[in-house]
Amino acid sequence: MAIVFAANFAMLPLVTPHRAGGAGELVVPAPPERVALFCLTFAALAAYFVWCWSNGRRTLAMKTWRLRLVTAEGGVVSPKLALLRFLAAWAGPALAIAAYAALSRAGLGAYAAWLVAFNFLWAFIDRDRQFLHDRIARTRLVA
Repeated sequence: MAIVFAANFAMLPLVTPHRAGGAGELVVPAPPERVALFCLTFAALAAYFVWCWSNGRRTLAMKTWRLRLVTAEGGVVSPKLALLRFLAAWAGPALAIAAYAALSRAGLGAYAAWLVAFNFLWAFIDRDRQFLHDRIARTRLVA
Protein backbone atom coordinates (compact mmCIF):
# COMPACT_ATOMS: atom_id res chain seq x y z
CA MET A 1 0.00 0.00 0.00
CA ALA A 2 2.91 2.35 0.65
CA ILE A 3 3.90 2.10 -3.03
CA VAL A 4 0.35 2.99 -4.09
CA PHE A 5 0.20 5.94 -1.67
CA ALA A 6 3.61 7.25 -2.75
CA ALA A 7 2.85 6.97 -6.47
CA ASN A 8 -0.53 8.65 -6.05
CA PHE A 9 0.89 11.39 -3.83
CA ALA A 10 3.57 12.14 -6.43
CA MET A 11 0.90 12.50 -9.13
CA LEU A 12 -1.52 14.55 -7.02
CA PRO A 13 -0.43 17.99 -8.31
CA LEU A 14 -0.84 16.77 -11.91
CA VAL A 15 -4.30 15.22 -11.59
CA THR A 16 -5.98 17.63 -9.17
CA PRO A 17 -8.36 19.89 -11.08
CA HIS A 18 -7.88 23.60 -10.40
CA ARG A 19 -11.17 25.43 -10.39
CA ALA A 20 -12.02 28.88 -9.18
CA GLY A 21 -14.24 29.00 -6.13
CA GLY A 22 -15.92 26.05 -4.45
CA ALA A 23 -13.45 25.69 -1.59
CA GLY A 24 -13.77 22.26 -0.06
CA GLU A 25 -15.56 20.98 -3.15
CA LEU A 26 -14.69 17.42 -4.16
CA VAL A 27 -13.90 17.32 -7.87
CA VAL A 28 -13.18 14.09 -9.70
CA PRO A 29 -10.29 14.38 -12.18
CA ALA A 30 -11.05 14.06 -15.87
CA PRO A 31 -10.65 10.64 -17.53
CA PRO A 32 -7.18 11.37 -19.01
CA GLU A 33 -5.82 12.22 -15.55
CA ARG A 34 -7.43 9.14 -14.03
CA VAL A 35 -5.94 6.93 -16.75
CA ALA A 36 -2.52 8.51 -16.22
CA LEU A 37 -2.80 7.96 -12.47
CA PHE A 38 -3.74 4.31 -12.97
CA CYS A 39 -0.88 3.77 -15.43
CA LEU A 40 1.66 5.32 -13.07
CA THR A 41 0.38 3.29 -10.12
CA PHE A 42 0.41 0.12 -12.22
CA ALA A 43 3.98 0.81 -13.37
CA ALA A 44 5.16 1.57 -9.82
CA LEU A 45 3.63 -1.68 -8.53
CA ALA A 46 5.13 -3.62 -11.44
CA ALA A 47 8.58 -2.20 -10.76
CA TYR A 48 8.32 -3.00 -7.05
CA PHE A 49 7.08 -6.56 -7.45
CA VAL A 50 9.37 -7.45 -10.36
CA TRP A 51 12.35 -6.18 -8.37
CA CYS A 52 11.28 -7.99 -5.18
CA TRP A 53 10.38 -11.29 -6.85
CA SER A 54 13.41 -11.60 -9.10
CA ASN A 55 16.97 -12.75 -8.44
CA GLY A 56 16.13 -14.30 -5.08
CA ARG A 57 14.78 -11.14 -3.44
CA ARG A 58 11.55 -11.11 -1.42
CA THR A 59 8.85 -8.66 -0.40
CA LEU A 60 8.58 -7.67 3.25
CA ALA A 61 5.60 -9.99 3.70
CA MET A 62 7.55 -12.88 2.17
CA LYS A 63 10.41 -12.22 4.57
CA THR A 64 8.01 -12.11 7.52
CA TRP A 65 6.38 -15.41 6.57
CA ARG A 66 9.73 -16.93 5.48
CA LEU A 67 8.52 -17.58 1.94
CA ARG A 68 10.49 -17.62 -1.29
CA LEU A 69 9.34 -17.43 -4.88
CA VAL A 70 11.04 -19.97 -7.14
CA THR A 71 10.52 -21.37 -10.61
CA ALA A 72 8.64 -24.63 -11.03
CA GLU A 73 12.03 -26.36 -11.12
CA GLY A 74 13.17 -24.64 -7.91
CA GLY A 75 15.46 -22.07 -9.54
CA VAL A 76 15.76 -18.31 -9.12
CA VAL A 77 13.02 -16.26 -10.77
CA SER A 78 14.19 -13.97 -13.58
CA PRO A 79 12.84 -10.41 -13.98
CA LYS A 80 11.00 -11.51 -17.14
CA LEU A 81 9.25 -14.32 -15.25
CA ALA A 82 8.47 -11.98 -12.34
CA LEU A 83 6.84 -9.54 -14.78
CA LEU A 84 4.77 -12.37 -16.27
CA ARG A 85 3.61 -13.33 -12.77
CA PHE A 86 2.70 -9.71 -11.99
CA LEU A 87 0.70 -9.35 -15.20
CA ALA A 88 -1.01 -12.71 -14.65
CA ALA A 89 -2.03 -11.58 -11.17
CA TRP A 90 -4.26 -9.00 -12.87
CA ALA A 91 -6.37 -11.70 -14.58
CA GLY A 92 -8.95 -11.67 -11.79
CA PRO A 93 -9.43 -7.89 -11.70
CA ALA A 94 -9.57 -7.80 -15.52
CA LEU A 95 -12.26 -10.51 -15.49
CA ALA A 96 -14.20 -8.57 -12.85
CA ILE A 97 -14.13 -5.39 -14.95
CA ALA A 98 -15.22 -7.26 -18.09
CA ALA A 99 -18.01 -9.04 -16.22
CA TYR A 100 -19.14 -5.78 -14.62
CA ALA A 101 -19.31 -4.14 -18.05
CA ALA A 102 -21.41 -7.02 -19.35
CA LEU A 103 -23.66 -7.44 -16.31
CA SER A 104 -24.23 -3.80 -15.37
CA ARG A 105 -26.60 -3.29 -18.32
CA ALA A 106 -28.94 -5.80 -16.67
CA GLY A 107 -28.47 -4.29 -13.20
CA LEU A 108 -26.34 -7.26 -12.08
CA GLY A 109 -22.92 -5.57 -11.99
CA ALA A 110 -22.41 -6.29 -8.28
CA TYR A 111 -22.21 -10.01 -9.07
CA ALA A 112 -18.91 -9.42 -10.87
CA ALA A 113 -17.10 -8.40 -7.65
CA TRP A 114 -16.12 -11.94 -6.62
CA LEU A 115 -14.06 -12.28 -9.81
CA VAL A 116 -11.44 -9.94 -8.31
CA ALA A 117 -10.36 -12.94 -6.22
CA PHE A 118 -10.43 -15.38 -9.16
CA ASN A 119 -6.65 -15.94 -9.11
CA PHE A 120 -6.77 -16.96 -5.47
CA LEU A 121 -9.98 -19.01 -5.73
CA TRP A 122 -8.24 -20.97 -8.49
CA ALA A 123 -6.16 -22.70 -5.80
CA PHE A 124 -9.26 -24.61 -4.67
CA ILE A 125 -9.46 -26.45 -8.00
CA ASP A 126 -5.75 -26.58 -8.89
CA ARG A 127 -4.22 -30.03 -8.41
CA ASP A 128 -1.13 -28.53 -6.71
CA ARG A 129 -3.10 -25.83 -4.85
CA GLN A 130 -1.32 -23.09 -6.79
CA PHE A 131 -2.72 -19.66 -7.50
CA LEU A 132 -3.57 -18.97 -11.14
CA HIS A 133 -0.77 -16.44 -11.59
CA ASP A 134 1.78 -18.97 -10.30
CA ARG A 135 0.39 -21.62 -12.64
CA ILE A 136 0.63 -19.24 -15.62
CA ALA A 137 4.16 -18.01 -14.76
CA ARG A 138 5.37 -21.50 -13.76
CA THR A 139 6.46 -20.24 -10.33
CA ARG A 140 5.67 -21.40 -6.81
CA LEU A 141 5.95 -20.17 -3.25
CA VAL A 142 8.04 -22.31 -0.92
CA ALA A 143 8.74 -22.08 2.78
